[in-house]
Amino acid sequence: MLDHGSALLSRTDPVLAELLDDEVARQRTTLAMVASASVAHPSVLAAAGSALSNVTAEGYPGARYHPGAVWFDEIERLAVERAKSAFGARYANVQPHSCSSANISVLTSLLAPGGVLLGLDLDSGGHLTHGSAASMTGHHFTAVHYGLDEAGLIDYDAAAELARAHRPTVIIAGASAYPRTIDFQRFRAIADSVGAYLVADISHIAGLVVTGEHPSPIDLAHITTTSTYKQLGGPRGGLILMGREHDTPGPDGRSTLAQLMQRGVFPRSQGTPDPAAIAAKARALGLVVQPEFKQAARRIVDNAQALAAALSAAGHQVLTDGTDNHMVLLDLLGRGMSGVVAERALEECGILANRNRIPGDTRPPLVTSGLRLGTNILAQRGMGASEMAHCARLLDKVLTATSPVSDTRYRLPREVRDQVRAAVAQLCAAFPLPCHDPSAVPAETRRVL
Repeated sequence: MLDHGSALLSRTDPVLAELLDDEVARQRTTLAMVASASVAHPSVLAAAGSALSNVTAEGYPGARYHPGAVWFDEIERLAVERAKSAFGARYANVQPHSCSSANISVLTSLLAPGGVLLGLDLDSGGHLTHGSAASMTGHHFTAVHYGLDEAGLIDYDAAAELARAHRPTVIIAGASAYPRTIDFQRFRAIADSVGAYLVADISHIAGLVVTGEHPSPIDLAHITTTSTYKQLGGPRGGLILMGREHDTPGPDGRSTLAQLMQRGVFPRSQGTPDPAAIAAKARALGLVVQPEFKQAARRIVDNAQALAAALSAAGHQVLTDGTDNHMVLLDLLGRGMSGVVAERALEECGILANRNRIPGDTRPPLVTSGLRLGTNILAQRGMGASEMAHCARLLDKVLTATSPVSDTRYRLPREVRDQVRAAVAQLCAAFPLPCHDPSAVPAETRRVL
């Protein structure tokens, strides 16, 4: 069906088909080091593009508000069971359209308007939905933020002090730009000390949690949320998970947390789910428990640590002096370079990494003073520590050759761009994206560089 649809698209809308082909070619030949991304298996993409897109079915399996959901019911039940199995959870909701959607469903279920929320500050690595003023969570709730200590690590003592002072109803443990292990047990102790609900947002580290490369919060947090695309190789979407706290009473004293989450997603914050996306989640969740995924997760961590060490040795300022997960953060202040200049210069050379605010950043969010790197896709390609040394050399070559003209403009010698782009193309050819046909790659390029 998918092949038939692709052929039909090429025949009836060649302009769009060519654009899609161009995107596939870009992904194949680009060194993607974006920390918030992973590559979906072709079977996941097939499920996401299936005929389930034609199904409308508000509600949950066995209790839909539309007819014609008999097979979708079974698929959603399968996705729920696979999510529970993969994470060791006792409850799972697979309907959220993203982790942001999941977070909003959770917070609106636990907090009344104006209720107090304690989360990691955005400039310290937190997420918009953790109470940022730029998010509805910062407008509808009273947001208080903890930050980092002088070493760039989460300041748990300060978080505990803020919890005692502000008595939040919800504490969020999680980050979108934090390269170290999060101590969920310590956060639970802080939450218990003030009678707060603990929500763990593991969107960035979900693959590491599934495989045991990062401690799991499932039985420590009251509720855990995640996306399914950042590290799980799934479709755009989110999950809400619970362990032993699934039957804990919610704030109303009448409903369990599981019951609150069911209503919190539908009908409180979402209407119709995306059936094809849920099928794709089911497929991805079936893949994350396979040995190959565990091996890739181990490479993700090893690669990030090797990349951080190589960049540090080359004179780059690596925040926290290293990493425990998939993420490496660079402070560019000492180079007189903004994050957006670094991002654009690297992209010009075929390398993707994103600008990121750092602690104490005075530049605006669209400019920033930091750069965020990730190793998810590099590990999925099969790269190892020696390739990370090569990647570090390429990064260093571009950043060293880039001359900032302003916070948004720069000069990069053409010869450097051409040399790096050629090296990137060779590296990508030697380590194709998963499930892309390696027979199309010349044998002489399939080697460790």
